[in-house]
Amino acid sequence: MRSENSEPATVFPPFRVGIGYDIHRLGAGLRCVLGGVEIPADVGCVAHSDGDVVAHALADAILGALALPDIGHFFPPNDPACAGMDSMKIVARAVEEARKRGYTVGNVDIAVIAERPKLGKHVPAMRERLGSVLGVPADCVGVKATTNEKLDDIGAGAGIAVHAVCMLLADGMFRRD
Repeated sequence: MRSENSEPATVFPPFRVGIGYDIHRLGAGLRCVLGGVEIPADVGCVAHSDGDVVAHALADAILGALALPDIGHFFPPNDPACAGMDSMKIVARAVEEARKRGYTVGNVDIAVIAERPKLGKHVPAMRERLGSVLGVPADCVGVKATTNEKLDDIGAGAGIAVHAVCMLLADGMFRRD
C-alpha cells in the first residue's frame, strides 16, 4: 500500500508474537524471586537486578514482539541505578512500550527449567503477580515448571533457564469484559 507521496504506508498487524529467553546461575544465600514472587529457597539467581529470570525472559518476549532491543538496552547491567531492581519494573516498562505502540498483552506462556527450587506450589501466585503487571487475568498467563532431567549445568542445579512467548494484540482488536 502506498500513500499519496509514493512512500510505503505503515501497516500495523492485528497481533504480534515475541519469544524471550534468559538464564542465570544460582548462588547460595541469595533471594529467590521468580515471576515477581519470593520463593523460599537456599539459593537465588546471581544478577545485577533482583535476578527474576522469569521477568527477564518475559520482558524480552514483549520487546521482541515489538521488534525492539532486549532489556539490556533499557536497563544496562552496568547501570548502578539497576542494582537490586525489582524486575517487575522491567516487565512494566516492556508493557508500557507496547501500549505506546498501540498494543496490549493478549496472553503469555512461560516455561521455567530448574532442578531447584521446586516451583509447583508457587505457580498460581506467579500467574497472579505477572497478570497484574501485564494487565491481564491470571488465566491469560501460562507458567510451567519443569526440570532438565539432571542433564547439563541446569540439571545439576547450578542455574535456572526460562523460555517465554507473548502475544500482543492491536488496541481495539478484542474487548475484555
